[in-house]
Amino acid sequence: MIETVRGWIDAAERVVALTGAGISTDSGIPDFRGPQGVWTRNPGAEKLATLQHYLADPDVRRRAWRSRLESPAWQAKPNAGHLALRALERRGKLHALITQNVDGLHLAAGSSPERVIEIHGTLHEIACLACGERAPTEDPRCRSCGGILKTATISFGQGLVAEDLARSERAARSCDLMLAVGTKLSVWPIAGVVPVAKEAGARVVIVNAEPTEMDELADAVLRGSISELLPRVVGAGG
Repeated sequence: MIETVRGWIDAAERVVALTGAGISTDSGIPDFRGPQGVWTRNPGAEKLATLQHYLADPDVRRRAWRSRLESPAWQAKPNAGHLALRALERRGKLHALITQNVDGLHLAAGSSPERVIEIHGTLHEIACLACGERAPTEDPRCRSCGGILKTATISFGQGLVAEDLARSERAARSCDLMLAVGTKLSVWPIAGVVPVAKEAGARVVIVNAEPTEMDELADAVLRGSISELLPRVVGAGG
């Protein structure tokens, strides 16, 4: 099946990738919903990523801030999966890279900022919820208005950036191959780009360690280590 998918990629003109937490686990960043995921092992931790609780409870804000500052994402390096997508871009195949991850590893790997859509924001900036000012992640107080700050990530209960979502949907409608990598495809609305691409005539390939909610929709499902499989799939190694 790997050879078949590689042939599809070779023949494709506009590949769109959607990545989730699974692509970064080999960089030392645990996922959320997997067997050893952060929320699987500690369901209460999900509260820290919920806007309602963040705004209402100063203790939740302090714990969330501490959790972000202690995140392994700060020391993580791109792995072979991230580098494979960079290689796909350099081959002229990758039209857009939509990521649910906030770790910045696609950009660190060298993917072009103009092609990367960080649909759930970034850990590397903070935003004031009162005045909107953004700055590097440093201090939990807004220096302009004193409002509540949080990392520039999208929490549960917080809307996506409308232009990012629209751009993702446009990319899905115009691609000829959708590559879903390291995501269980359970977080909406961004998971919806996969059926959008399928309905527009694109092939759908899922690469993930665990079953996903859209395996039956896919033209091919590759199960295993992403950092091992993805370089082989895109012809970037082994």
